[in-house]
Amino acid sequence: MGDVPVLIGTSGWQYRDWRDVLYPAGLPQRLWLEEYARHFATVENNNAFYRLPTTEVFTAWRERTPAGFVMAVKASRYLTHIKRLRDPEEPVERLLGRAEGLGDRLGPVLVQLPPNLREDTGLLDACLRRFPGTVRVAVEPRHPTWWEAERELRTVLERYGAALCWADRGSRPVTPLWRTAPWGYVRLHAGAARPWPRYGPRALASWAGRIAGAWPDEEDVYVYFNNDPGGAAVLDAAVFARAASALGRTVTRTPAP
Repeated sequence: MGDVPVLIGTSGWQYRDWRDVLYPAGLPQRLWLEEYARHFATVENNNAFYRLPTTEVFTAWRERTPAGFVMAVKASRYLTHIKRLRDPEEPVERLLGRAEGLGDRLGPVLVQLPPNLREDTGLLDACLRRFPGTVRVAVEPRHPTWWEAERELRTVLERYGAALCWADRGSRPVTPLWRTAPWGYVRLHAGAARPWPRYGPRALASWAGRIAGAWPDEEDVYVYFNNDPGGAAVLDAAVFARAASALGRTVTRTPAP
């Protein structure tokens, strides 16, 4: 097996209903990140989408997590949903300037597009051009017109080494499974198993197989569970890790089942 793993985590960590699932009942919320980082080696920070934290907050997150921990950052909705990718220079510069506080903890930046933003690869190209080559960017389009422009979309993503985010809803892919970068980014939004929004073991094994078939073990693949209600993300991440490991993939730590 290679030295570069499938990095498995959740989309966020501050969920009250994760008490007794991931967090001991008496643990104060101010220590949840430290507890999360004991069980996971990566997290997708979706707080930045709603309100971009200050550099000092990003720096504090770096100091509260162990060496090797990776924090992906969801780009601010100001860039994606208010500006709708137009005039990206200032929003991207502000995002990266603040996220610098993470230092070596900074992982990919996720650019999730609004569901009603139709395909415009020129806009996307202008946005991705603002990111330095040292920053990995994953893009999650959600309007079907993007898939109809396969050649144009793939060309832009490949030009900047950006990964097309593979997304799942209802235990099925809702994006094409195109590999556009040497690394991958996968988001699992909600499964079809019970209790909702859990994923069943067969669905998770299928995702492990897709990932193993697309990327060798020497390449990074970030996998984030966004089905947070009831701690489903925590539980499903652990099951997925076992499925990927069974296929010979190196995986990062997850909670014991």
